[in-house]
Amino acid sequence: MRWAGYLALWAGFGATHSLLAGARGRGWLARWAGAGDRLAYNLIALVQLGVVLGYARAVLPAIPFAEPPALLVAQWGALAAGALVVAGAGRGYDLARFVGLAQLRAGPEAAAGAEPLVTGGWNARVRHPLYLGLLLLVWGAAWDLRAVVTAGCVTAYVLIGIRFEERKLGRLYGPAYAAYRARVPMLLPWRGRR
Repeated sequence: MRWAGYLALWAGFGATHSLLAGARGRGWLARWAGAGDRLAYNLIALVQLGVVLGYARAVLPAIPFAEPPALLVAQWGALAAGALVVAGAGRGYDLARFVGLAQLRAGPEAAAGAEPLVTGGWNARVRHPLYLGLLLLVWGAAWDLRAVVTAGCVTAYVLIGIRFEERKLGRLYGPAYAAYRARVPMLLPWRGRR
């Protein structure tokens, strides 16, 4: 029952995060928080994520398992790669805008403008490098049953959420995003793609 509660909390997080990212949710946040809508969105997500992970730590047993040395080496490699990808990809974004502080300082008129489509740096290798880095980090840290279930939930959320985000980006950037999507893979950089 405790595990079912954890899965339900993750489902609630995913649903809330996706609903607030959609047009109606963003509209509601804009009416409620004005130019601080992006900051409010991120704060809501952080609080909800804190509840989900706090529940896991307080209620669920870690249940460690023996891992072969090769798997441990692979996990440490995934952790290192994830940290590098997140750090490298993060440099391609305006952190203040990403968090929502720039919009709050600029006011409602400036906040309403679309962000530029970032296609350089890590985004030239994959369309969603931050998600790739996150997945590498959570699977790299999956050293016990609780962490494996968490990594599975994060993976499910990312794979579902990315579909909504792709549609939103297609509507926002139109042909520019369609061309970018045609030449750059979603999550896994591979050379077979033109």
